[in-house]
Amino acid sequence: MDADMTRGVLLYVIGASGSGKDSLMQVAREALADNPDVVFAHRYITRPAHAGGENHVALSETEFAARLARNLFAMHWHSHGLHYGLGLEINYWLAKGLTVVVNGSREYLNESSKKYSELKPVLIEVSTEVLRQRLQSRGRESAADIEARLTRAEAFKQLRHPQLLRLPNDSPLNETGAAFVALIRSQTAVMTCN
Repeated sequence: MDADMTRGVLLYVIGASGSGKDSLMQVAREALADNPDVVFAHRYITRPAHAGGENHVALSETEFAARLARNLFAMHWHSHGLHYGLGLEINYWLAKGLTVVVNGSREYLNESSKKYSELKPVLIEVSTEVLRQRLQSRGRESAADIEARLTRAEAFKQLRHPQLLRLPNDSPLNETGAAFVALIRSQTAVMTCN
């Protein structure tokens, strides 16, 4: 690697279920598709491709285990009965000085921060009232399940990290989507102006 090359920045997007991460990531991916300095990493997940939600690479349990055994993941974790991984390609992109946007995990944030000094968590924040409405409108969970998700979401309010960036997401998607794109661009500008 060229000694003068600046390392990229790793934007590690986190938020409670229903906070709008997937929608914001899709808006930003489309808005920044022609920006050569920004790349969005796909997660490898042991969930069917047609399951909805984020654009991910579906792997069977066996495929995931084989990749894990061969050290093909830069990061990996287990949550809600599924395995998640981010491929080693993110290391190459960071070495090239790119801004890399990933869909992360709050539970894995400390470990990820130890591996990547260039990591900046982006917390998608949403009020309890708006989160409750979004979860109810999805129609996927019982009232008890929704209340359990709301309780788990409270943990995000206690999140501390020296590089933490916050993005409120109570407004319509066209407003917060534009704010998210602006946030990503501001981090890209920081890296390319050095």
